[in-house]
Amino acid sequence: MSRILVVGDLVTDVVVVPAGAIEHGTDTTATITPSGGGQGANTAAWLAHAGAPVTLIASVGDDVAGHARVAELAAAGVTCAVRAHPDAATGTVVVLVTPEERTLITDPGASLRLAPDDVTTAVGAATDAVHLHLSGYVLLNEGSRAGGLAALAAARDRGLTVSVDASSAAPLRRNPSFLDRLGRIDLLLCNADEATVLAGPSTPLEQAVRLTGHARNVVVKLGRAGAVWAGPDGVVQAPPPASVVVVDPTGAGDAFAAGLLEAWTGGAAPEASLAAGAALGAAAVTKIGARPLG
Repeated sequence: MSRILVVGDLVTDVVVVPAGAIEHGTDTTATITPSGGGQGANTAAWLAHAGAPVTLIASVGDDVAGHARVAELAAAGVTCAVRAHPDAATGTVVVLVTPEERTLITDPGASLRLAPDDVTTAVGAATDAVHLHLSGYVLLNEGSRAGGLAALAAARDRGLTVSVDASSAAPLRRNPSFLDRLGRIDLLLCNADEATVLAGPSTPLEQAVRLTGHARNVVVKLGRAGAVWAGPDGVVQAPPPASVVVVDPTGAGDAFAAGLLEAWTGGAAPEASLAAGAALGAAAVTKIGARPLG
């Protein structure tokens, strides 16, 4: 199998699941679980779980957390091209999970130190790579943006196919030039909220088609409602995934991306690629944390 390169963030997630309604201004009992996180790192971990050779290109602090996060990924089968910065702390994300929603409180930390030279060197060294997947957070954060643009340029120079995950609706609203920075890519992944920011209010199908002006293929993820794929051969609407008990939705979109990419880069058609993504996404929500078990 050919290698997939993932460029993105590697952080510590602190997942907070309150036992009941949050009582503001006083104590609320919760289950609090620290674990590895970061959109790029999560996707890389799920790719390795699916059996794909994968390299993560990222930045952490030269601290206990950073070394632990890299060791976890290496143990999971991910090749890590990760620089540890002595003058920055590894990023941390507090993930507040309630029955209604998932809220992220983010300190990117050393993720903002992703340097163009590091990215270009890592892409050039991966001679067996066929695809590069970029977490949109890299472009949405000013500190790491140059590294993200270098990743896109290096991938094009190498003739790799390229995918980008739009990542998050709120920072997309603050970055109206996001799509222009991508150039023409092979695959854009976004959820319903992100699609609305990028394509305007409409149906997911219409949004996906509209966004093919920026990407050869566009996938709009709809959670329990399935997904829509628009590309050169038309539109595919995937049915809702199999019903599962949702414990924690953290990382479900990252797992979906991994399943889809593993299938699609291996030559699978959109229908089969969406099904592979849905299978990993469903597996991700049945446990606390954003990474595969075992």
